[in-house]
Amino acid sequence: MIFPESFEKRMQEMLGDEYPAFLKSYDRPVNNCIRVNTAKAAPEALLAEMGLEASPVPWTKNGFYIEQKKQFSRHPFYHAGLYYIQEASAMLPAVLVDARPGECILDLCAAPGGKSTAIAAAMKGRGLLVSNDISHSRAKALLRNLEGFGASSCIVTSEYPEKLSRSFPAFFDKVLIDAPCSGEGMFHKEPSMTRSWEKNGPDFYHKLQKEILGFAAAMLKPGGRIVYSTCTFSPQEDEGTIAWFLSEFPEFHLVDPGPSLPDPAGCGISPGRPEWGGGLSDLSKTLRLWPHHLRGEGHFAAVLKKDGDYDGPVRPQAKGSIHKEDLKIFRDFLAKEGIEDIFDKDRLLVQNGYLQYLPEIMPNLKGLHLMRCGWYLGEIKKNRFEPSGAFARGLERQMCRKTISYAPDSEEVIRYLKCETLSVSDELEDGWYLVCTGDYPLGWGKVSRGTLKNKYPSGWRLV
Repeated sequence: MIFPESFEKRMQEMLGDEYPAFLKSYDRPVNNCIRVNTAKAAPEALLAEMGLEASPVPWTKNGFYIEQKKQFSRHPFYHAGLYYIQEASAMLPAVLVDARPGECILDLCAAPGGKSTAIAAAMKGRGLLVSNDISHSRAKALLRNLEGFGASSCIVTSEYPEKLSRSFPAFFDKVLIDAPCSGEGMFHKEPSMTRSWEKNGPDFYHKLQKEILGFAAAMLKPGGRIVYSTCTFSPQEDEGTIAWFLSEFPEFHLVDPGPSLPDPAGCGISPGRPEWGGGLSDLSKTLRLWPHHLRGEGHFAAVLKKDGDYDGPVRPQAKGSIHKEDLKIFRDFLAKEGIEDIFDKDRLLVQNGYLQYLPEIMPNLKGLHLMRCGWYLGEIKKNRFEPSGAFARGLERQMCRKTISYAPDSEEVIRYLKCETLSVSDELEDGWYLVCTGDYPLGWGKVSRGTLKNKYPSGWRLV
C-alpha cells in the first residue's frame, strides 16, 4: 500500500510503536460482511438457511463476517432485502443511534443507505425516519435501498442541511451525521481514495463538518442525541471537530456510548485521544476503530447529548388526502386480490395519481426537495390500481392470499429477478400475486391463463 507522504508521516507520529502493526493490517484481505435486516429475518435462521459460515461483528447483534467468497449481491435473499452488504466498522454508527420505535430520527448524510436501512429496521415501521443526502443522484440510490428493505415510515429528501434546519427546528430525537470526510480509514478497501485525499484533505472537510454539526444542533430537540462519525484517522476531523463543537455549543456534552454496544469490553474499540483535541478529557468518551486492533477499517464515532427536556409542541400527526373514488379503487383492489387491509384512511395520500402511506408523524415539508414521502404503494390510473415494488417489499407473505414462491436456488427466481415472463400452473386464478423467494416477498406478478406477467421494477432488475 502506497500512502501519500504527508499522511504516512502524520500516522507515524500518531501511532509511534504501533505504526508497524498498522501497516501490516493493510496486507490482510478486505473482510466480507453482511448486516441482516432484522425487520424481515432472524440472523441465525437466515445464515443457516443460506448455509453460510459466519462469525459475529462484536459491536452489533446483526452483523457478520462471512468466510466464503461468494457474490452476495446476486443472491435472491439480497434482492428480497434480507441483508445489506456493509463494511464492519461502518455498522457502528447506526448501533450508537440506538433507534427505537416511535422516535423521530434524521440521517443527515444518508446515501447510499446502509445506516438508514439499519435504523429503519430497528424502528419497526413506527415513528419517522428522515433520510437525506445533498446529492440527487446519491439520494436515488438511498431511496432504492430503503424501498428494497421494506422501510415504510421514511421520508427521503435531497437538501442542504441549512435548508433542512429551517424546516425542522428542535424536532428530532436523534440525528446521525456520518460526515463527509477525507476517507483515510477506507484507503485499504478503496486505494484510489488516496488521490481524492491529496486533492481535498482534512482541512477541507473539517470546515464542512463544523457547518453540518451546527445545523444538526438546531434540528435536535432538548434531551436529544447526535451521533457523529467519520471514516478517517485525522485528529482534526475527529477529536478536533468534536472539541470545536463543544466549545461553540455548550449546551451539549459527550456521553459514554458503551451501553449501546452489545459487548463493550470485547469489541476491540479504543477510546478517543484527548491530546488530539486540545486536551479535553471528555474526548476519551469518543470511539476509535483501528484496523490493527480489530477486524474492520478505520472509523471514529462520538455521541453528543443536548441538555434540557423537550417542552415544545406536540408533533404533527399524518393527515393525508384521498378522494372517496380513489379510496374505493384501492380497497377494492385489496379485497379482490386478498391483501390484508392494514391502512389508516387518514394516512393515505394521492398526488398526481401516486398513492403513498404517510408516516404516523408528518411534519410540514413545504419547499423541500422530496424523493419519497412514506410508503409508496402504487399508482391509480384509469379507475384501477397498480401496486408498486415498494408495496410488495413492505408486506409479509401471510398478508396476501395469492402468492407464488420460488426456491432461492431455482432458475425461476433468477428469471423473475431479470424481469422475464414465466409460465405458471393454469389452475391458478387470474390476478395479482405476491412473488416470493421462500417466505420473503420480492415483487408482484400478474397471472393470466397460465402466464405470469412480470411486474418486478425494471430499475431493480438483476443484470
